[in-house]
Amino acid sequence: MKKHGILNSNLAKLADDLGHTDQVCIGDLGLPVPAGVNKIDLALRRGLPTFQDVLKEYLEHILVEKIFLAEEIKEQNPEQLASILSLISKESQEIEIEFVSHEMLKKQNQNVKAVIRTGEDTPYSNIILQSGVVI
Repeated sequence: MKKHGILNSNLAKLADDLGHTDQVCIGDLGLPVPAGVNKIDLALRRGLPTFQDVLKEYLEHILVEKIFLAEEIKEQNPEQLASILSLISKESQEIEIEFVSHEMLKKQNQNVKAVIRTGEDTPYSNIILQSGVVI
C-alpha cells in the first residue's frame, strides 16, 4: 500500500495499483524482463539512477513486508547487500528477507507487477519487494 507521493508518474501509478502481496522488482541494467511484464525504465546512463537511490525512494513511499534477493549477492556484491540491509533496518516496519538463487529470482519476475530498471551496473543489484498492508 502506498504511503505518500512519488514524482515519477509511472512509479506513482504502480504504487497506487499495488495490493497486499503484489510484487515489484527493482533491477540493474542486465536483468532480463520477461515478455508481458511491465517495465519502467529509469536508466539515464550507466550508473544513474543508482539501485540504492531507487530502492530508498521506493521504501519511503511503499509499505514492504518481504524482500527477495539473489543468494549470489552475498559473495558477488557484499557492499550492495550491506547497503540494502542498512536501508531496510532504517524502516520502522519489519521486513522479512528471503535469499533465492539468481535463476529463481529471474523466474519470479514473470509474476511481478513491474520491473523497475535502474542505471546500476554492479552484479546482482536486483531485488523483489512484496507489498504489505497498512493496518
